Amino acid sequence: MRKILAFFLLAVFFLAPFAAQAQQFPGMATDGTTDMLSNRSTPAIPFIDLSVRNPSTGQEVAFSLQLLLLLTVLSLAPSIIILMTSFLRVSIVLDFIKRALSLQQVPPNQVLLGISLFLTIFIMWPTFERVYENSIRPLAAGELSVENAYREAEAPIRLFMYGQMRNSNGAENIRLFMAMRGLDRPNTLADVPTYVLIPAFILNELTIAFKIGILLFIPFIVIDMVVASALMSMGMIMLPPVMISMPFKLILFVLVDGWGLLTNQLIRSFNL
Repeated sequence: MRKILAFFLLAVFFLAPFAAQAQQFPGMATDGTTDMLSNRSTPAIPFIDLSVRNPSTGQEVAFSLQLLLLLTVLSLAPSIIILMTSFLRVSIVLDFIKRALSLQQVPPNQVLLGISLFLTIFIMWPTFERVYENSIRPLAAGELSVENAYREAEAPIRLFMYGQMRNSNGAENIRLFMAMRGLDRPNTLADVPTYVLIPAFILNELTIAFKIGILLFIPFIVIDMVVASALMSMGMIMLPPVMISMPFKLILFVLVDGWGLLTNQLIRSFNL
């Protein structure tokens, strides 16, 4: 035990100078530090304060109402585009031609909706120009109030909807909704309220779109009947007729330039 203690004391006595030298930096070295930099700049994070308070002036009340009206219009924009423009008729006709050709996934529904949207912009462009020139631009310049801008934007769209209902069915739809509301028979377009004109326009567009769809189905139904009769005469009852008739329908549709004819006649069906 004494030998072990003596050996431990000798080891401490001889190794202590070497430990002290190991803790010191070399003569040419710079003294190090473990302190963090105090002048380091912190990243700038913006502070957003959204507060709700009572309006103090009449201008603030008017601005709040205008903002609420704008949000309402933006939330109803998809319905306005679908139901108050040519989008309804175009989209239904394109879906009819897809079903008449017995196509399931080609073209996809997103592609058909995109085609319908851009055809709607092409058809409605003069109306959109009048809305911009008479309503949006003067409102942005401060020349019109919100109410007057709404009236100016409503007029071209009403004229477009009324222009598509010049047939007997359109006039009958207007009289139907006027009678259901208990209103007198209108003499001019100004006597028809907008909330009556919109549902009448929707029914008229659905009727015209279904008429066009029936005419599109007739030649392709003939091809289906011919192919089905040929398969039954050959005893191929288990073979689906659609599988054989679909290539013939596609060949016929391509040979007659179906997309060009369909687009041309569809645009001409609108009274512009």
